[in-house]
Amino acid sequence: MILRNPLKLLFYLCLLIVILLVGYKTYLNLFMKDFSGLHSAEVEKIYDRVKPGEPVSFAVVGNINNSIGIFEDRIIPELNASNLDFMVSAGNAVSGGGEDKYRALYGSLGHLKIPYLLTFGPHEYEDFGSFRFYDHFGPHFYSVRTGNVRLIFLDSTGKTPWRWQIRWLSDLLNQDTSNARILFIANPPLQPEQNPLFDQKDDYLQPKAFRDALLKVIDSHDIDAVFSTNVSTYSEQERNGTEFITTGGAGGLVLNNDTSFYHYVRVKVSPDGAVSHSLVRLKVGQHPVWKTLESLWFFIYSLFYTGYLNFILIVAVFAAITIKLYQLIFIGKDYYPDYDLDPTPWLEKPLRIAMFTNNYLPFIGGVPISIERLKRGLEKLGDTVMVVAPSYRDQANEERVLRVPSLLTMGENREFRLANIFLARIRKAVRAFKPDVIHLHHPFWLGSLGLFIGRRLHVPVIYTYHTRLEHYAHFVPLPGMLFRNLISHELIKRFANKCDAVIVPTYSTEEYLRMIGVKTPTFVQPTGIEYERFQSVETAQIEELRSRLGLTTEKVFISVSRLSNEKNIDFMIDAIDTLRKQTTEPFRFLMIGDGHQKERLQSRISELGLTGHITLAGSVPPDEMPLWYRLGDAFLFASKSETQGMVILEAMAAGLPVVAVRSSGIDDVVRQGINGFKTPERQDQWLTQVKRLLEDDELREAMADRALEFAADYSVEQFATDIRQIYASALAMVDKKRHQRQQS
Repeated sequence: MILRNPLKLLFYLCLLIVILLVGYKTYLNLFMKDFSGLHSAEVEKIYDRVKPGEPVSFAVVGNINNSIGIFEDRIIPELNASNLDFMVSAGNAVSGGGEDKYRALYGSLGHLKIPYLLTFGPHEYEDFGSFRFYDHFGPHFYSVRTGNVRLIFLDSTGKTPWRWQIRWLSDLLNQDTSNARILFIANPPLQPEQNPLFDQKDDYLQPKAFRDALLKVIDSHDIDAVFSTNVSTYSEQERNGTEFITTGGAGGLVLNNDTSFYHYVRVKVSPDGAVSHSLVRLKVGQHPVWKTLESLWFFIYSLFYTGYLNFILIVAVFAAITIKLYQLIFIGKDYYPDYDLDPTPWLEKPLRIAMFTNNYLPFIGGVPISIERLKRGLEKLGDTVMVVAPSYRDQANEERVLRVPSLLTMGENREFRLANIFLARIRKAVRAFKPDVIHLHHPFWLGSLGLFIGRRLHVPVIYTYHTRLEHYAHFVPLPGMLFRNLISHELIKRFANKCDAVIVPTYSTEEYLRMIGVKTPTFVQPTGIEYERFQSVETAQIEELRSRLGLTTEKVFISVSRLSNEKNIDFMIDAIDTLRKQTTEPFRFLMIGDGHQKERLQSRISELGLTGHITLAGSVPPDEMPLWYRLGDAFLFASKSETQGMVILEAMAAGLPVVAVRSSGIDDVVRQGINGFKTPERQDQWLTQVKRLLEDDELREAMADRALEFAADYSVEQFATDIRQIYASALAMVDKKRHQRQQS
């Protein structure tokens, strides 16, 4: 199998490493339990295990460096099975002084079944780690007597003034009666006879005055052994009867040669004070390849001088940035449509289209009506359409409409339904239908299921952006501003970028998608209207409906909208309340539609005394809508949540000029002063244009003629034909990509 786009795979691998390491550090810093003063408890354990006059045996490790593979996985199990009394870290137990490093060390030490003591070393000190060591373990220099041996721990980092330590050490030794004395200091007082690779002057005990003073105290007070670390080597030296042992192989980087290897030291002190030690060498990384790699790693480490995890994190971040820069600079991008695509083979044969929607008839709304019209238009062209939609109580039995029962319904009139997308029969039915194209009408729930099925069936997935989700924050159980300003835009961007093509109704909507980062090929295609049906309404039918509604000679304003918060209906009610006080021209405003705000709006109309001017007509069957539109003289609209405003085109098809609040769905349809007016969401400006259409018959009639002419270009037949062209283009695009992958 040919590896496709290895650079992209490497980028996501680096990204995964960064996420895992950052998550690990976050866990260590925020979620691991706190610990403090551990040395006091460990000393008590040592006292319990070793009684005065008994032999003492313990292990000394150096340069643990937060090692998992060596210290935690190899050394700790050996120590637990060794019958040793305790363990001493000679320094550099952590790879850095950060809180996450201390917490990681605490996790490793938790696997030890014997007590332990730590020496305060350079790694414990760096990154402001001194206060963490003091808080988590104890003082930076201290002394412990167990059995007949005195263990002395000094601070070589410079945190504690060396003169103070020398005075303390001299006083301690002058009073000490122990049979044996062993001193631990992280920075070696003596340089090993063999020169460790990459060692620096500061790796050894500084300043020189401190080193000379310490050696003088050691010579005069019969110190049996001095253990140090801080360089990746093992070395033994004798000076005036004192063993100086440098041990740096408990997990830090080593060269895997004769002097730099993984190890620890076993120390035994007899009751009479005889001190002996033995080297325990770990056979790790002895293969020549591993030796070479570890040598290279040590060289890199010496340059950066950082911990394993930090180094990996740095490399991953830089690798990800490098890959992204390479893609931006060296990989050419064609931002224009692919004009070489040939959709002809798919235009010449009938297609099978599966549509997924979160609402459908008998629920009345712009999306269900648009889908139903597209379905009928495509079927007239010879295509076969299957609709996957929620089930409703009064639904009709339509052929090839797969109804899905709901898990949850929301809204006062249960208008929003979460269908049970987990039913296996949905996937089986769609698979049996064998679609050429999957068309999604919502970016979540059933839309997400459709996207999943499309990817499994390897067919192009097309998404129509119908709705501005940010205006529906009141339906989402999240903080409104969070959903409106972040989640809704991110949800649409991610979903659209997973599809093969996106259909938008207007150019302003296309611009919005580009601004939020949608890179999928986008097609501007306004929703179709049944233009001819609006022309076939008879005058007798209109007069009969006027009589039934009690209308006489007054002018009639029409609005069609769901009675919901995002439709901005209160704005229009307030404007009508003002209008009746500014004009003597009789008028009636018919609001067609239903929704969860109906009772509240009706109460407000009554409170304002507008029942003679505003009528909430309720829901009207789609087949009767042309008749209701033809009742009107002008169409009023204030919603800002539309992507196109299909009802505006329908109003124009009925010969109604429009007054609307400017928004993304309005700008491309309403031509200012031609077929209507569009204003900012300012009541005075909006009301001025409404008043003009109410009182100026000549203006209203001229704009009505131009509105009718404009709407003629948006027939359902043309809509279905154009959508079919988009399907064919998407099929050609996917087919071309498939051939390119096969050839690569």
